[in-house]
Amino acid sequence: MTIEEIMLQSEALIFSSDKPLSLVSIAQLLADAHSEDALDMEKLPLALEAIVEKYASDFYPFEVKQIGGGYQFLSKKQFYPALAKLNGEKYTKKLSTASLETLAIIAYKQPITKSEIEQIRGVNSDYSVQKLLEKELIVISGRMEDMVGKPLTYNTSKSFMDYLGINTIDDLPKLHEIQTEEMLAPTSAQEAIPESDLQLVVDQTGELVEVNPVDYNPDTSND
Repeated sequence: MTIEEIMLQSEALIFSSDKPLSLVSIAQLLADAHSEDALDMEKLPLALEAIVEKYASDFYPFEVKQIGGGYQFLSKKQFYPALAKLNGEKYTKKLSTASLETLAIIAYKQPITKSEIEQIRGVNSDYSVQKLLEKELIVISGRMEDMVGKPLTYNTSKSFMDYLGINTIDDLPKLHEIQTEEMLAPTSAQEAIPESDLQLVVDQTGELVEVNPVDYNPDTSND
């Protein structure tokens, strides 16, 4: 098969799949369907790269992205508002703050137990963990063998990567990238008062002066 033929066959598979297709899956499907025409495995990664580059063009409203360990057709983000109107609440429902906190902790600390999650959050996380399991954003990955009672451990799922549009956990922002780069100095009460809020008062000498109402003490102004 030529690289152009591999591109067309791969595009058809990716387009028809309701979940991301990995390179291995695409190779197996093509090999099974075209057993008489040997597939050159060295051409497949090049063909997939060419497909990604092709749909990255502004000419198309959709693209092929690597997410969840595979390739998938997705609409581009600038079309989200219109698509959200078309699909209603399906694409507008959001996770609760508690669920987002729990999910973030699992994503960055996995594998992690529920007691460790609760230690970080400071509150019971039974409900949040259950909801994330129901939404298939996390999975039970095993047990912590060296802890008392051997509690269950949790990891993020492939659906989680699909949800965020990433290919691997390594694509998540690094913690140092999302932390505030510099501490902001607290704003003093005096700095917070705009010029328009300054007041005019008569000082001890009878002069009319502007004062900050925060600092002004009428009991001492005529001492």
